[in-house]
Amino acid sequence: MQTNNPDLSRLDARRRRIYYRAMHRGTHETDVLIGGFVAPRLEGMSEAELDALEEVMDLPDADLADWLSGRRPIPAEVDTPMMRAILADANDPERLAAIRGPK
Repeated sequence: MQTNNPDLSRLDARRRRIYYRAMHRGTHETDVLIGGFVAPRLEGMSEAELDALEEVMDLPDADLADWLSGRRPIPAEVDTPMMRAILADANDPERLAAIRGPK
C-alpha cells in the first residue's frame, strides 16, 4: 500500500514527532489507521489541525482501534471533526481494499 509518506527532511520538529507517533502507535491496527491518515496529509495541516490531531493521538490505542473499526461507537466527548475525518479515511473503500490486499 502506498501511503504518500512526507519528505521528513522538509518537516519541522513538531511534524516529524507527530509522524513518528502516528506510524509507531504500539499496535499494528492503529499504526495503519492513524499513520495512514497522517502520512499523506501532514505537510499541509494547519497548526489548529495539528492540535486536533495530537488530541486524538493522545487517546488510548485500544479505544481508537475500537472506534475507528466500528466495534464501538465514538463517545460524544471525543467525537470531533478530526476524529470524524480519521474515521472517514479508515472506512474509505479504496483504503480498505489496499489494507486487506488481494483476495
